[in-house]
Amino acid sequence: MDSGVDVGHTMLEGRVADYTDLTGTGKRDCAGHGTGVAALIAGRDLTAQGVPLAGVAPGAGLVIVKQQNADRDEHGGERLPSAIRKAVDVGAQVVNVSIAAAPSPALEQAVRYAQDHDAVVVAAAGNVTKDDGNDGPAYPASYPGVISVASLGEDGHRIESSGLQTRVDLGAPGRDLTIPWPGGGYNPQAEGTSFAAAYVSGVVALVRASHPALHQDQVVRRVLSTADGNVGDGTGRGMVNPTQAVTAIVPGEDAPGAATAQPSLHPAKLAAPSHSDGHTTDVAIGVAAGAVGLAALAALCGIVVPMGNRRGWRPGRVVLGDREEDEEPIVTGTEGGTIGAHH
Repeated sequence: MDSGVDVGHTMLEGRVADYTDLTGTGKRDCAGHGTGVAALIAGRDLTAQGVPLAGVAPGAGLVIVKQQNADRDEHGGERLPSAIRKAVDVGAQVVNVSIAAAPSPALEQAVRYAQDHDAVVVAAAGNVTKDDGNDGPAYPASYPGVISVASLGEDGHRIESSGLQTRVDLGAPGRDLTIPWPGGGYNPQAEGTSFAAAYVSGVVALVRASHPALHQDQVVRRVLSTADGNVGDGTGRGMVNPTQAVTAIVPGEDAPGAATAQPSLHPAKLAAPSHSDGHTTDVAIGVAAGAVGLAALAALCGIVVPMGNRRGWRPGRVVLGDREEDEEPIVTGTEGGTIGAHH
């Protein structure tokens, strides 16, 4: 659920498994937001080509659901419920919603529909867009069971643009991120909870691929319980920890088949983002200077955001990384599943 995706960008070539346009404006990404979110989640690993960039789950497939044709959702999120349902219907098991919309029965029902179909819903907690910072809670991030994501800096603290009106479960890198841009370029200064949510969606995709027997609520519990710890208001349980999320032994998952003994090497399929952050539109667009570092640790997928090492993460052997936030949610599915994106 986003502004579409530039399928011809080097980082997204061959990554899109399904593409649906709900706007009637074609599949082209005129805003850039969707392209950046999708690549952050499951962009190709370009390190072998001399470009230090890769998606958090570069082996995943993307299901794109375009629900807007601008950097913000000009229809107030009314297409979002349909976008979420569409992603789930094609088999997405992780739905990333990088947009902050108003609450509605249709949106709440769509979120429940996703959860009832064993899909993890990840949503941006929202960016501050008013001078007084009083933007109100963001949805679907505020609905029960949805992983609500704030954007954090290298020290783990909330960055100024990350809102305080929404319940926060955990955070992820959300400032000075290098993301692909339509036309083959890159935006070296992306910021916002939209991109932080994409990072977490990528981690969730890796968890689903490594522990395919876990139900969506167990996946949520695993990701939240392995975060680095609260470091202040608006940080929830702290920075998401990809390595721990995939490799930690979590009590209650010892039932037969509840989790794989070894992380699977087959990443889950992901869905691309939709709406773009308000801050992104004013950001300089340029060629990436290697700002986002992706460490391909051991046999797992690598993490894309250079901020993955902040706060002294101890990378085991695994790599994992707006007000009406204008992004489509991203959806990831397990191997063989389809991925949908709503933002």
